[in-house]
Amino acid sequence: MGRAAAADGAAVLNAAIQTSGRASLVAATGASQFAFLAALVGEHVDWPRVTMFHLDEYVGLPESHPASFRRYLKERFASKVPLGRTHYIDGESHDPEAVCRSLGQAIRRHTIDVAFVGIGENGHLAFNDPPADFKTDEPYIIVTLDEACRRQQVGEGWFSGVSEVPARAISMTVREILRARVILCTCPGERKAATVRNTLEGDICPDVPASILRTHRDCRFFLDAASASLLRAGS
Repeated sequence: MGRAAAADGAAVLNAAIQTSGRASLVAATGASQFAFLAALVGEHVDWPRVTMFHLDEYVGLPESHPASFRRYLKERFASKVPLGRTHYIDGESHDPEAVCRSLGQAIRRHTIDVAFVGIGENGHLAFNDPPADFKTDEPYIIVTLDEACRRQQVGEGWFSGVSEVPARAISMTVREILRARVILCTCPGERKAATVRNTLEGDICPDVPASILRTHRDCRFFLDAASASLLRAGS
């Protein structure tokens, strides 16, 4: 799954570079992206022509913390390929609203060729927990994380207890993600099976934020046998 998604993502980036001389991407984090990013850094892409935008980050968490998404992206992606430019979310800033405004201004100067995303156990897209805001036109917002989201972070080993998980985060909005020309959604593992079923076969609604991906003109889902195990045959 990770290799297939990486090959597809590299092809999208290379096509954009061939057409316009540059490409822009949105990078996600979390356990769902491990295999994908490990394969992506081995793909042949003219990385100095690529700009990366960061999908989401905790408010108040230092980059030195193992759960920092800036740390994650630097260790697993940006340190392994020579990206042309990177736009990280500074979760340590004392003015997260200013961070949102600055990143929003930056991303509006780009066309995002491909957004790499996953799906949370609660159906969240980025850190847009249910019920997600499908209407805001702001590129980045400050969100409050729900209990299910915070428990997932503990279950994946990023924190030792829910009380350690920050209550707020900066997240790219749903509508901003949907502005990407292509969306690649990788979602492995049995614990995501019910969420995948709800995303692909249930109602499109804010209570299942990732369900909105079905409205996108070119969203590609990469699942493994476990995460797809509850889907109807032929889905």
